Amino acid sequence: MTQLTTVSGAAVPPFAFGTMQFGGRADAAQSRAMFETCVAAGIRHFDTAHVYTDGASETLLGEFARPVRDTLFVATKAGYSGGSSRANILDTFDTSRRRLGMDTVDLLYLHRWDGTVPLDETFETLAELQRQQKIRHIGVSNFAAWQVMKAQAVAQRIDTRIDVIQPMYNLVKRQAEVEILPMCASEGILPVCYSPLGGGLLTGKYGDGRTGRLTEDDRYARRYGVESMHRAAAELTALAHEVGTDPATLAVAWVARHVSGPVPILSGRTPEQIAPSLAAMRYVLDDALYARLCALAPTPPPATDRLEEA
Repeated sequence: MTQLTTVSGAAVPPFAFGTMQFGGRADAAQSRAMFETCVAAGIRHFDTAHVYTDGASETLLGEFARPVRDTLFVATKAGYSGGSSRANILDTFDTSRRRLGMDTVDLLYLHRWDGTVPLDETFETLAELQRQQKIRHIGVSNFAAWQVMKAQAVAQRIDTRIDVIQPMYNLVKRQAEVEILPMCASEGILPVCYSPLGGGLLTGKYGDGRTGRLTEDDRYARRYGVESMHRAAAELTALAHEVGTDPATLAVAWVARHVSGPVPILSGRTPEQIAPSLAAMRYVLDDALYARLCALAPTPPPATDRLEEA
């Protein structure tokens, strides 16, 4: 499995923080407070993207990270808008580096699959950035397993590799268990998983009538608009109360507990909101409780759908 290290060579703890809210739902002061809270808690891996909050996320993260840059691992993404052509990757990544104020970014993801551009063009560009020491690792986000392996074959021909994949994974969105996480375990690719709280669904707040992404963003409303998901969230809240912790703590710890060793990406709007997620870094989830959590939502069938062999 790929081992992430900071610029100074220290191992990166297996939790990350996503800065999608920086400069958006979280203003500059809230963003700085979350960054400092995360660093104090032991987070060293910070994730952003060229398209987040019209660039404010990268700009603020770069500002906060500057005094402690060598102790951090910073990832950004290219290709969500404009595709994965050489020209678009180079143009947007140059912008990202300027915003971040960094000569080298530790990890550059392709933000999503682009079937219109030859993989050779895309990965030759990424390999060139590595040779120039502008990036340390290559990653992909929102790729299917077959897309990862197709791209990995191209990458290996030009003497590089995909080290990290960023899939969606949480208690009610378990599709990654079918092929992506087994692929990661087999091929030594590190899964760094976003949305461990299911857009806030697994915090229990929507059951209390509070608002958030599911009430404010149509994409999240559709993504988590299944009644069984909401029942699972209610059962998670009840279980968390039974064992004396927060549902968000259990949800994040459940993601981290998978045998493939996923790195959950935590996120939020305020230091107070992210505290239960940060608590998962120290929460010991035993086998019995892990099994009870797994039972809250259906385990997806195996890739071949031969249930008699599962």
